[in-house]
Amino acid sequence: MSEVALEEISVLSAIYCNKDEFTLLEESAEKGVVFRIQVASETETGKKWVSLVFNLPPDYPRCLPDVSVSSEQLTRQQCRRVRQSLLEKASELCSEPMVHELLLWLQQNLADIAGIEQQVVCVGAGDGDNAVSAAGGELWMALLLLDHMRAKTKYKKIIEKWTLELELTGRLFIGKLILIILQGAKRSIKEYLHLQKTVKVDVDSAGKKCKEKMMRILCEAPLPEGCKELTSFEVKEISSVEELKGEFELVGLLELYQEFVCSLI
Repeated sequence: MSEVALEEISVLSAIYCNKDEFTLLEESAEKGVVFRIQVASETETGKKWVSLVFNLPPDYPRCLPDVSVSSEQLTRQQCRRVRQSLLEKASELCSEPMVHELLLWLQQNLADIAGIEQQVVCVGAGDGDNAVSAAGGELWMALLLLDHMRAKTKYKKIIEKWTLELELTGRLFIGKLILIILQGAKRSIKEYLHLQKTVKVDVDSAGKKCKEKMMRILCEAPLPEGCKELTSFEVKEISSVEELKGEFELVGLLELYQEFVCSLI
């Protein structure tokens, strides 16, 4: 197996770390790696669990993985439809590690693929400790510090793509400091952090793709009572310390700024 494939499997086992979520089934030079992942998607009729067995051949990701789909909550026809849709989506991602992206895509689109009406969850701001995210569970928050952005346009697009896929809201502030505020389900924030640390998001001084190795997690915790719940993810170019402070104040996170950001300026 390629180093890229083994790294992806390591990341998947870390993200899907609850009981029975990730199971390594087989590993050999001839067949590659076979593993099972169980994921859930919220639908109008409740949470639907799907079991996916991936076979990553030795040449992966230069060639497509095979996948089988089963579920006690879906019909055989629906499972076949899900498998076919996954293979079609995988063909669009060939030559890049794709399993995690396929899983996120499936969780977001299972209702449409299988013909199940998607549940719409509305969360009101100001619910305090009772607030829940659309992905389920208590709302969490994270504040991240990035070291630099050489390929700024591409880097921003990657961050916006991840936050959209993971249903996270927040802000990306780009100025003297590069800061990311994230709000959403704890699991989604954990997945974002794994992506940020393991995917090549920028370029080094020689122009080669590189990972974000110097990211610092300044804060990661349940959303404090009384904190404003953000409804979108936005990118803001910041020209001064006063403007940065004002942005934190605008979204009701001035205390976060005073506790974690002031000392960095």
